[in-house]
Amino acid sequence: MHVPDGFFTTPVSIGAGVVAAAGVAVCLRGARRELDDRTAPLAGLVAAFIFAAQMLNFPVGAGTSGHLLGGALAAILAGPYTGVLCVTAVLLVQLLFADGGLTAIGVNVTLMALVTVVVAWGVLRGITRVLPRGRAGLLAASFAAAMISVPASALAFVGLFAIGGTTALDVGTVALAMGGIHLLIGVGEGLITALTVGAVLAARPDLVYGARGLTAPLRLRATPGAPGPTPSPAPGTATSTEGA
Repeated sequence: MHVPDGFFTTPVSIGAGVVAAAGVAVCLRGARRELDDRTAPLAGLVAAFIFAAQMLNFPVGAGTSGHLLGGALAAILAGPYTGVLCVTAVLLVQLLFADGGLTAIGVNVTLMALVTVVVAWGVLRGITRVLPRGRAGLLAASFAAAMISVPASALAFVGLFAIGGTTALDVGTVALAMGGIHLLIGVGEGLITALTVGAVLAARPDLVYGARGLTAPLRLRATPGAPGPTPSPAPGTATSTEGA
């Protein structure tokens, strides 16, 4: 999905850059409402996890492989505004590794950060309103949101290609190739997202942004047989330290 330099015409690249810049600006303002002392460190961990996960490819067909896009995962764990910023930061760092072109950074941010997060968050909110509240419903919604976000991003790519692609390929051929491959990649994305969200839910459900209001709050339980807290004396009750 990382678009190289020269794959789109200059007007399309500039237009996508404007859309990306506007989207990131909106998310910078919105992230202030999502981030606090607990969730800010999680956002950094999410960005680092996505960066590492995108280095690992999984096979999806003969001679074809895919990797995690991460928009859905970032949105569910850290919030939609913060999720866009996480994926954008990853894409900027990946320029140093020649993943995507410098002139195509606007296209890549639009496709891999904005489109995936917006679609995934919309699907997640829609499904969680229908399914029963709880861990199972959230994991099912996370899988569906991530799975759908990948072909949605591929469809947006095809739209940009139809407007200003520079290669001599037929739009129908590009749509068929991108759609088929990214449907399979979407399944892998859904599995990785659901497993990761499930692991965080098991350890710290209070840190999962997408679980707010959907899961029971984390409660501490005393170990059977362990001594309980020493009760405080009632007000006005005298205590004595002298022996009988």
